[in-house]
Amino acid sequence: MAWLSWVLWTPLAGALALAVFPNSRPALIRGWSFFTSIVAFAFSLGMLASFHTGQAGMQMVEQHRWIPAFGATYKLGVDGISLFLVILTTFLIPICVLASWKIEKNPKLFMALLLVLETAITGVFLAGDLLLFYVFWEGMLVPMYFLIGYWGYERRIYAAVKFFIYTLLGGLLMFAGILVLAFHAAGPLGHFTFDLAQIQTVHISVALQRWLFLAFFAAFAIKVPLFPVHTWLPDAHTEAPTAGSVILAGVLLKLGGYGFLRYAVSLFPHAAKEFAPWIVALALIGIIYGALVATVQRDLKRLVAYSSVAHLGFVVLGIFAFSLTSLQGASLQMISHGVSTGGLFLLVGMLYERRHTRLIEDFGGLGAITPIFGGIFLIVVLSSLGLPGLNGFVGEFLVLIGSFTPHRLWAVIGAVGVILAAVYLLWAYQRSSSWRRCSR
Repeated sequence: MAWLSWVLWTPLAGALALAVFPNSRPALIRGWSFFTSIVAFAFSLGMLASFHTGQAGMQMVEQHRWIPAFGATYKLGVDGISLFLVILTTFLIPICVLASWKIEKNPKLFMALLLVLETAITGVFLAGDLLLFYVFWEGMLVPMYFLIGYWGYERRIYAAVKFFIYTLLGGLLMFAGILVLAFHAAGPLGHFTFDLAQIQTVHISVALQRWLFLAFFAAFAIKVPLFPVHTWLPDAHTEAPTAGSVILAGVLLKLGGYGFLRYAVSLFPHAAKEFAPWIVALALIGIIYGALVATVQRDLKRLVAYSSVAHLGFVVLGIFAFSLTSLQGASLQMISHGVSTGGLFLLVGMLYERRHTRLIEDFGGLGAITPIFGGIFLIVVLSSLGLPGLNGFVGEFLVLIGSFTPHRLWAVIGAVGVILAAVYLLWAYQRSSSWRRCSR
């Protein structure tokens, strides 16, 4: 069974089917959207069941003619890097549909954009053709732009435009790199192609690798986001609706880390090693800077947004430390961050729906009023800060251990970021959800 195509196109088919649903039946629209997302998640579980863990390389490969004149093919594949990122995407979308159940402003368009976004994100993780990858990469901009700009909060237009411009500019630089790479590969291969597997067999000079790496790096660094091109993220997170924030934190930011692993490092290894110290320096600055700025935030949602800048710095550190342990840690950190930070944004969204404020000072004593909520909030906070025994610990621990042997200073600075994460997250929890009675 062509699991990958079913996983990829089911959400888009569900979104197109929404066109025939009457606007006067919002409950039917929401129910169909949830059903579609659950079906896509079920297909992803089928993909997981068919995956052979002892087999290296791409599996369940599907390849068909697409644009023969350009050498572009419809090629999908999944491996250990992309497998759980796809499952994370299909797992979070049904939760986002449920979190948006009370959306009253054009719910049909909202749900359709959410499902289209799922297809675009999944396509990025599954694409085995560079042109197909780029189509999905830019395709996710449109639904995310409208989710922020139409259903966001007070400064939603500013945040949406900033997100769109940053990501589009980075994507255009990457597209230029893709074209140069395809033209360069056409000589040795004897034909023009965007097939990643074929391009990887072509020798690329170190001088050309440097320029191509920088072109790809621009797109992935913005998406992570890496300091100093991170400024779009806090605004987008703060102004996006809850579902938009969950998707941003849970999946969209992982596209940058995935891009580094799948394309930048594998296609241009010499340039990646040459630029690694500079990239790690930016990652470490992001870890410390994100933590310090998060510490002084009064807006709970903005605090969680800046925490993502810090946590994703560990992913970049793990990738460019170039040890097997740190690379494994970076992969696990992407998954665990998607779960824990997505959970934090869901909880913050629940608070905002009831109190219409995100200021930490307005929530003092939540534990006394809602002890179950306070307990869940505490578990998610501890998970996000990396408490041993919870999901956030494993990835950061492996990144630091894997970085320590080749570069001890990097690991020490990264460990400071772990300490600061405990400071701002526990302090925020103490101010908002401690069991002392809040003032009404």
